Amino acid sequence: MNERIYALFGAIGPLMAFVSIGVSIALSPWFSWERNALSDLGHAVKSGVAPIFNFGLLLTGFFLTIYAIKVLKGYARWTGYSLVISAFTLQSVAVFDEVYGLLHLVVSILFFVSLGVTSLFYAVERKSYSALAAFAIGLISWIFYWAEFYSAGVAVPETISSVAVLFWIIPSALRIYITTCHTK
Repeated sequence: MNERIYALFGAIGPLMAFVSIGVSIALSPWFSWERNALSDLGHAVKSGVAPIFNFGLLLTGFFLTIYAIKVLKGYARWTGYSLVISAFTLQSVAVFDEVYGLLHLVVSILFFVSLGVTSLFYAVERKSYSALAAFAIGLISWIFYWAEFYSAGVAVPETISSVAVLFWIIPSALRIYITTCHTK
């Protein structure tokens, strides 16, 4: 495959996560934004949609790893390396679902922290205001959650911080795709 195809993985991966999460929520009438974490959908014992949810996270991590290694590190070296770590921790969230208790909590925290770090790397390397905004939005969503500024389950800051990152990852992938289309 060529760089253009791999660039698309940077857009397909994140979209795959949100499709699998959306389908999982749609098939889980018990899910509540006020009480649940997104990971509750991936609980291997308590959730009937765990295969959909966890497989979606695994595929997302796979696509983002390929994008980071094959394409992104050529445009933003440290961001590429950091995105590989974020993708790996996302896959770890799927593998070590809530059945694993504390281990799941640790890999989940590492995932969200790594998303913030990856956004900061991209903000610096590519002078990206959208990546800086993604970092700020994600951080503020977690601060507001922990300070109990609103009453909701942890799924809310998880979603806000993840969606914010889409506003630089997907455009970066599409920009690289378009650029490589015009240079070949």
